[in-house]
Amino acid sequence: MNRMQNIIVIFSIFVFAVLVITVWRSGTTAQNHSGLSNPQETQMAEKIVKSDEEWRRILTPEQYRVTRQKGTEPPFSGKYYDFKEKGTYQCVACGQDLFSSEAKFDSGSGWPSFWAPIAERNIQTVRDRSYGISRTEVLCSRCGAHLGHVFKDGPPPTRLRYCINSVALKFVGNQEKEAE
Repeated sequence: MNRMQNIIVIFSIFVFAVLVITVWRSGTTAQNHSGLSNPQETQMAEKIVKSDEEWRRILTPEQYRVTRQKGTEPPFSGKYYDFKEKGTYQCVACGQDLFSSEAKFDSGSGWPSFWAPIAERNIQTVRDRSYGISRTEVLCSRCGAHLGHVFKDGPPPTRLRYCINSVALKFVGNQEKEAE
């Protein structure tokens, strides 16, 4: 074999190894990239669709403004930005589990910040080019509620900062969750 053939064989083996690892990792859904064990990871959330009128009846005016009209609460004003209890943060609109207190950190931004969602499939991200800047918007994958934005300036292990509006969240403490 000449040198070029050796390079092609080595490259082919490398590509095959990458494909095997990718398939293997996609099959291990019992843990998300945060390392937090999560049985929900393997379940698909049923989509919730409501009319604008139904959302207005269910949500407070501020919750509606943020979650349905893509608003933002002022920094340092939300009830969860400096909240320290252990538990789960759910979508205020549909109750889907979104973030764990284990992934919460103080970013200094004035909004609750998390380095990972409970399960990747519980959120959706889309490009947001409003206000002349490019950001990544975070939505609840179940009901489409606007939650906030994600930035690439967070702590390890993900280096992500999910900057979420308190008004878009409902907190359920660990003791409450166990009672369910």
